[in-house]
Order: sequence, then structure tokens, then C-alpha cells
Amino acid sequence: MIELRDYQLKAIDELKNGSILCGGVGSGKSRTALGYFYFKECKGKMKVNGEGRYRKMLFPRDLYIITTAKKRDSLEWDKECSKYCLSKDPEFSESGVTVTIDSWNNIQKYKKVYGAFFIFDEQRVVGSGAWVKAFLNISRKNHWILLSATPGDQWKDYIPVFIANGFYRNKTEFYNRHCVFSRQTKYLKIDRYLDEKYLEKLRDSITVYMEDQRSTVRHDILVEVAYDRMLYRTVFRDRWDPYENEPIPETGKLFYLMRKVVNSDPSRLEKTAKIIEERKCCIIFYNFSYELHALRNLCEEIGVKYTEWNGEKHENLPKGDSWVYLVQYAAGSEGWNCVTTDTVIFFSQSYSYRMTEQAAGRIDRMNTPFVDLYYYHLRSSAPIDLAIHRALSKKKNFNERSFLKHS
Repeated sequence: MIELRDYQLKAIDELKNGSILCGGVGSGKSRTALGYFYFKECKGKMKVNGEGRYRKMLFPRDLYIITTAKKRDSLEWDKECSKYCLSKDPEFSESGVTVTIDSWNNIQKYKKVYGAFFIFDEQRVVGSGAWVKAFLNISRKNHWILLSATPGDQWKDYIPVFIANGFYRNKTEFYNRHCVFSRQTKYLKIDRYLDEKYLEKLRDSITVYMEDQRSTVRHDILVEVAYDRMLYRTVFRDRWDPYENEPIPETGKLFYLMRKVVNSDPSRLEKTAKIIEERKCCIIFYNFSYELHALRNLCEEIGVKYTEWNGEKHENLPKGDSWVYLVQYAAGSEGWNCVTTDTVIFFSQSYSYRMTEQAAGRIDRMNTPFVDLYYYHLRSSAPIDLAIHRALSKKKNFNERSFLKHS
């Protein structure tokens, strides 16, 4: 027997081959996607919420789940599959279905698979790289759906999915029909889109939204911190690197140094220490290595145990009455969950709205025992901090070129 909420059953009914299942982080997209595979793709039956009857699959097919490495290694998908009696071992799997769970890094291994069903978990089909090419190859020979909390920030993010659904032959056709490119740059930069009403119609035809009805309440708490105004002015106005005592050679270094001045202020650590003392168990998201070193030193100074998830360390969540989990945005903003704390500290801001939302969702899960969730946003009055905040509050990504243009 499987337990499914009303909004999940509604989504299963609306899904079709080539759909994007869009639901908030922690809304149960995995269980819903498996329900679609079991009930609609394979025509199997089982008791749902204590009602109905069992019937073997009429059209069983193998299942491939492409997800993040962390989600694969945590066996999160294996646990969800077991609820539907699905297993990697066909001898113990419903109707002999073989389940394969792998990471996006290995997607090219499955380009020759034919006649199976694919669940693409955590949107990765953006741009025109190797993953997108493999996805398009797979989509021509198999049925599939894609799961995402935030499917696209702009229309070009939908190009691979539109092509996979047969709306366009290739990227060039999409560009010719819908894109006006800027003449002010040496590289291809989309200035605006044409016929957006038609694009909205295409998007809505393949997107199934889940109306999440969780009872959790998010509390966003602004924690004001200081920054060294003179040092910031040296970097931004004088274009001078105060750490290496040399001119700043290019834009990327300029933004790195502005953020280093802002994020390295001692007041951030002081405020973080107070939050940890009050909340006890905290997940802290950060961006840069110098932040990690400072946070490690803080944890050791105040005597709280900590573990890490970043590009080098993949440690598990700590246990106990007081702990800190240090997570780098790019490495760990998605693909795992935590129901043992109600507190997240955003030590610094991410440029990406999607990444920020994914990070917040790590504790906002259907099975969390907490009703009230607390998100502490450490933010200074520095222009760079305020500009990033304005972009994220509009559900957009921060753009460095735009910041310089208007500064």
C-alpha cells in the first residue's frame, strides 16, 4: 500500500510523457513520479491510501532514475522505490522491472537504452553541453518526465525540453523564431524574446504543478552585519586589491574581492555564534573557501561539533543536541534533506535564486516534525549585498554586468 496526498494524485493524473513535474522542494516529487510510472506507464495497480486492489503491471518496462550523486549515494530514491515494491534486483522487483539509479555525471552511459522509462531528477538539462546532448538522445528512444522545483529562470532554459517534446527541431530554429540578440556584445547575448505568449502556451502544455499543502511556516530573519566601508571603496572605486597590494586586473576578481571584504567582516562570525548558541543545531550555507576556514575556526572556538559538505568533503549530518553542518552552495544546495533541525543560516548570499530556494528546502520537508522553520539571512548595507538581495527578492539571478552598468 502507498500513501499519496490529494495534490500528488492530481499530478499523477495530469502527467504525460515529456512532462515537467514542478513542485516545491520537499513536496514529494519522487513519490509522485514513481506513482506515474507504476500506475500510468506500466498500468499496474495497488492499494492507495487503504483503497483499491492489486494488479500486476500490464506493460512493465525498466526504470532509470538520473539524479544527483548525493541523492544516489544516500539511497533516498531506493527507499521511495521500495514503497512501490521496485528494486534494482529484478527478482525482488514488481513484474521483473529493473531499477537503475545513477548520477547526472554518468548520463552518457545510457544513450543506447531503448524502450525504458526515465525520471530526470533535479533539472540539469540547460544549455548545450554533454548532459543536454545525452538527454536529447535518450528522450528520442524512451518515455520520460523531468522533476524540478524551479524549472527555468528564462526561456532559453526550456530549449532542450522543448526540442525533446518535438516543438522545435533544434536550438537554431528556436533562436530564429523567438530571439533578438544584442549588438553591443561580441558574444551571443539575448536582448529580448519574441512571441512569448506562444512560449507560455508550450511551457504550460508540458508543466504539471503540484499545489503543496504542507503546514510548515517559514520565518525569514534579517541579521544586519557591518562591513569595512573604506576597504570596500578601495576595491570598488580604486580597483585596488588590498590583500595582494596590486591593481585588480579583471571584473571577476573585482567582484570576488568586493564580496571578500563584505563576507569577511568579524561581525558576521559574531552574529553567527549568537544564532548557534540560541538555536543549537544549524545548517550554514556559504560560498567561498575563506568563509569555510572562518566558520571552522568559529566552531572550534565555541566548542560545537561540525561536519562539512563541499567539493572536497562529503560528510554526513552531525547528530546530538548541538551541531553545525557547513554546506557550500554549489556542492550541497540540493539532493539531500534534513528533518533534525529547524534552522538554516545563510552566511553569505548566492547569486542564484534557484540555488537559494533549493538550499532553503533542505529542511522544509513533508516529514519534518517542525512547523516553524527559521532562516537567518546575514546581510550588510554594502551595495553588492543589497544588489544581490534585490535580484533574489524578484526571483532572479544576480547579474554582475548589470550591477556595474548601474553603479
